[in-house]
Formats: sequence, C-alpha cells, structure tokens
Amino acid sequence: MRLILLAIFAFLFCTTLLAQAQPHPALIGYWHNWNDAAAPYLPLDQIDPRYNVIEVSFAEPVVGSSHDIVFTPSGNTIAEFTTQVAQLRAAGKVVSISIGGANAPVHLDSDQERDQFVASMVNIINAYGFDGMDIDLEGSSISTTGGTITAPVDATIIRLIDAIRGIMAGYRSANGSKLFLTMAPETAYVQGGQSAFGGLWGAYLPVIDALRDSVDILQVQLYNSGSMYGLDGVIYEQGTADFIVSQTEAVIQGFSTSGGVFEGMRADQIAVALPACVSAAGGGYADTATVFDAVRYLLGAGTQPGAYALQHSGGYPDLRGLMTWSINWDAAPACNGSYSFAENYERIFADFSTEVQENAGMAIAVFPNPASDLVRIELPPEITGQVKVLITNAVGQHVLEDYLSANSTITLATEQLEAGLYTIQLQDTSGLKGFAKVFIAH
Repeated sequence: MRLILLAIFAFLFCTTLLAQAQPHPALIGYWHNWNDAAAPYLPLDQIDPRYNVIEVSFAEPVVGSSHDIVFTPSGNTIAEFTTQVAQLRAAGKVVSISIGGANAPVHLDSDQERDQFVASMVNIINAYGFDGMDIDLEGSSISTTGGTITAPVDATIIRLIDAIRGIMAGYRSANGSKLFLTMAPETAYVQGGQSAFGGLWGAYLPVIDALRDSVDILQVQLYNSGSMYGLDGVIYEQGTADFIVSQTEAVIQGFSTSGGVFEGMRADQIAVALPACVSAAGGGYADTATVFDAVRYLLGAGTQPGAYALQHSGGYPDLRGLMTWSINWDAAPACNGSYSFAENYERIFADFSTEVQENAGMAIAVFPNPASDLVRIELPPEITGQVKVLITNAVGQHVLEDYLSANSTITLATEQLEAGLYTIQLQDTSGLKGFAKVFIAH
C-alpha cells in the first residue's frame, strides 16, 4: 500500500455518503410503526444514536392482497417521516423498510403478483428515501414442498428470489449503489433444516443461498423459538448462552440437511438477534450478562460461557453485530431500563469498534465509494494546521497513520487492502475533526 500526498487547494465538500453506509459493528434495531402502551411510538429523530441500522416495521400487503405492499407512518405525517429518514441517512445510518412480520403473510402466486410486489416495493423505497430492505417473512409466507437448497422447486420461493433481485436491480439502476439487504427468519426456517427439510423447516435456506452474495446481514431471530440442534448434535434451549453461540456458529459454518448442504455465510454477514427485554418477545430473552458472555466468546474475546464449544477455536472477530426487537422496547424505561440493549452492545464491541461516533465530526469527501484501486480524500478548509490521518479496518485495527498539512488531498492506493469497510479519521490537537467510511471492493 502506498500513500501519495498531493498538495493542492482544498474545497468544502461536506457530503453525506447516502446509500453507501456499511455499519460494522452494526447495532440493528427494528422500529415499530404503532403505539404500544409499554413501548410507545418513537419518532425516528428520537432514536438512540448508537443504532446504525434502523429497520422500519412493517410494509404489509393491502387488505385482501398477499402481494400489493403498502406503508404509511402512523405517528408522523409523511413529510415529517421522510425528512427524519433523510436525517438518519445523513448521519451515516442505514434506514431499511421491513416487509412482512408475524401478522402479514406475503405470497407471490403468479408472475403478475410478483411484478406487482416489485412495483409496490420500489414505490415505497423511492417515496420515503429508504436505502435498505429487510425480509421478515413469517408464518405461511415461505414453505417448501421439495427440491433442494440450491435448486428449489416451489414457484412461490423462486418468484420471491426473482422479486428481491428485481427490486435490488431497480435500486442500483436508479441510485448507482447497492440496496442494503437484511433478512430476519425464525430459527425453524434456517437452523431447523438440520431436523427436517420441508414445510417451514429450512424453507428460508434456498432464499438465503440464492441471494448470499447480496445479503448484507442475516439476523436469525434467536427468540420465540423451540429448541434447536447445534453443530455438535446436542439440542439447546433459547434464552441461554449455548443457544446464542451454537445457533450463530451454525449459520457461519453451515450444516447438512436432507435438502443438501447449507454452505454457511461469512461472519461479517451475521448478526445476533435477540429481544430487548422479556416483554418484547414470547420467549428467548437473555439477560445482558448472558448476552455479553456469549457474544464475546463468539468474537474470540471471551471464555466459553456454557457447554457448547466453538468449532472454530479462534472465534469470529468479524461478526457483524447485534439486532434487537425492538428500538421502541429498548427505549422504554420498563424494558430492563432505557437502552440497556444498546449499552450492552457498546460494552461488547468496545475494543472492536472503529472508535468513531457516527454523529461526531465533519463528513469529509471520499470518492469513488465503493472503490477498487484508488481513493481520493478531500479535506475541508475548516481544518487548519497539521492533521493526522488514521485509517482503521472493520474491527478497529489501524492499517495506516500519517500526518499532513491542511489544504491537501490524499490519494490512497488500495491494492494491498483486503476488501471490506474502512473508516478514515482526521484528527488535530483538539480531537476528531472529520470522518468518512469507504468500502473497498476489488
């Protein structure tokens, strides 16, 4: 890697890298679009800033339909809500629209229904300025009658895969960037494939496998679950450290089913998904100490907290982060104290963080982004005197540190950097002055 410092004039280019955010470690929270006495409606601009992926819940089929999807905010005007989405994105957050939920089955029973599904989702994404989409189909939405993980035969599953690809292709064509894609299946649809492959058991696996190169985060719901097999052949119960560790490693390492082998996902595509408190789910809550011990062990930074031993002894330091249902519940004082889940995330990833607060400092211009060979960094004129340039990778390791005078442009050759997310910080004697994130994709 080489760093070339070119002394040229600087100009103000305070820009927000919309649709390019790649939070890592990620704190993902569902935000529910209704008022609950115990977990009230929460305007988007009041969300704790530690949440860097916000999943708006839910876009649902219109009454009488299984494929024509609509969304309207319930506690704000459309104009207010759209402005708040833009503000969150300007602060470096991903704001996704989540499809489905437990009470809204989605079925694509014909090619016409598939096309209407795509058109309605594109309209929602464009209307509100979302830069992500979450697939949270539950109940009867996904079911398999045969085939294999790599060769599904159910037309509804094939149409769903095609529809997601169509929505993402349309977004890239319109915006010049990738739509952030997450999925939040229940355990039976994923790890349940170890027990059986049919009906709901393992039914999400063909969807995940077909879209594995597009999935940014897979966050299997480790709650409201029955007991599940670990890779060691032992059955584990929800709400325990063993369940968290065993089920997380299963989706990273992969496993065998009667429908073929699920090859597993990269650790940086996997988030641990848990309820914010007991009241937030029907089962599966684990207290903050249990979650801390389990996730630190998964990261390779803690001791084994239970009976299940990781097959990969070094752990998974690239683990993407945590997800919770929901931000509204986490914000409620009666839910284990306000933002206890966010605080625990901060403790867990303290030494894995990029050490940059998303809302701190001044955004600096970095282009192109994503980048393959060269990245150019423009310094705003507000920065005077000598400045330190610090570049860290996704797990907080420093990969470059240098000093230069203000009124300069940095050109960074990236051929020796691994593909992934990097954070660029500018610091002077008073502290952090600017930051940006860049994704290297060779």
